[in-house]
Amino acid sequence: EPETGDDETPREKPPLKPVRILEGMAASGLRAIRYARELDDVGCVVANDLDPTAIASIARNVDFNAAHSAEAADRVHKVVPSAGDVRMLMMQHEKMFDAVDLDPYGTPSTLLDGAVQTVADGGLLLVTATDMAVLCGNNGEVCWTKYGAYPHRAKYCHEQAVRILLGSIDAAAGKYKRHIVPVMSVSVDFYIRCFVRVYTSAQQAKLAPTKVSYVYQCVGCDTFECQPVGKAVTKGNSTKFRAGSGPVVPRECPNCGWHYNMGGPFWTEPIHDVEWVDAIKKQVEENKAMYPGYDKIHALLTTVSEELVDVPLHYDIHSMSHCLRVTPPPMALFRSAVINAGYRVSPAHCNPLAVKTDAPAKVLWDILRCWVKEHPVKPIQEKTPGVVILSKEPELVANWTRVHGAFTKAQREGVTRFPSNPEENWGPKMRAGRPVPGGGLEKQGMTKKQRTEASK
Repeated sequence: EPETGDDETPREKPPLKPVRILEGMAASGLRAIRYARELDDVGCVVANDLDPTAIASIARNVDFNAAHSAEAADRVHKVVPSAGDVRMLMMQHEKMFDAVDLDPYGTPSTLLDGAVQTVADGGLLLVTATDMAVLCGNNGEVCWTKYGAYPHRAKYCHEQAVRILLGSIDAAAGKYKRHIVPVMSVSVDFYIRCFVRVYTSAQQAKLAPTKVSYVYQCVGCDTFECQPVGKAVTKGNSTKFRAGSGPVVPRECPNCGWHYNMGGPFWTEPIHDVEWVDAIKKQVEENKAMYPGYDKIHALLTTVSEELVDVPLHYDIHSMSHCLRVTPPPMALFRSAVINAGYRVSPAHCNPLAVKTDAPAKVLWDILRCWVKEHPVKPIQEKTPGVVILSKEPELVANWTRVHGAFTKAQREGVTRFPSNPEENWGPKMRAGRPVPGGGLEKQGMTKKQRTEASK
């Protein structure tokens, strides 16, 4: 019988199309093979590399895995080796892949323009950057040329690195009327890793200036302030885009009197989707046996899930205490004082000493002034930022009563949040194919310090 308009029976959703994945710099093809073997509904995994020896290695590894079982053979034969420049491959396949994984040795900046074009609408883009010295402020001019942002050398440098990369990805997407929605972005070990979904929307692309901010960092103390680059003003059904209002800070820091440096622009919107992170964390917990590195993965997801997503950057309690030359208060006590003052507070995944809070810097300094009154420091004759800060009476009286929220759920349950490194000298080794000074196979894979000592 013909369908009638009164039929409210929900229609069945059509089956999802097989997922197409691109690993842009596959090397041995290990990750591409894992995608094929461990994920369901995979259509194909393109394992691309510029090095012909890498392509041969991928083919050997595919054959090796195929020999394990008929099921493994059926899965790994979905891996398609591709030899060529990944930038050209991405440019030639617009909106082709549902997931694009870029893990270069160093900066991904030259890959972003093609990456945001080759991802399908709503697809997942995974980007790694290992040039942490550049992103963390050691080479500010290089960071500007690569990412279009000027970094600060501050205690929040690793979170800053994540936000610089996100801002750069969104700027690349905006050229093609696209925008990003981060689902999880982390600084871990010696690199940063961003997971973002890419959508096409000219209207959302126009909001890009409202999602990034310049950051004013005091050179004397840890005070910082964010100033959005742009703003959207809505009246009725009309939205107009204007330049951001500023400056948000006076010429001199109101806390210590020193001047500000201006950096950015940095991404200041949320870097995580809490629901997405919680769902992944639950899935990992339910399939613990599948993850040999469960402890590290679970610890990272736990710390990420505890963060305040709407608070960009963070303070370091030890750095602030060092400025005042006082022994830092216990973390739980300091967080309790912040909560009792009427503000929110949380840890940060990239620094166990971090305090992420919506409280203004003035409140944090007042709390530390109260701490110094109870734990006096030796008088200092010279004028320093700490002396100037302590010369002012606190307007807020700190309440040190411990509160439930000062401890995260993971802390209360005894869950590991910052596991130790798996081995001594854990960190990046030399670039593949790079000659070793002095030669000798025994020096391959050594750290710079180890090579220096071995050459003596």
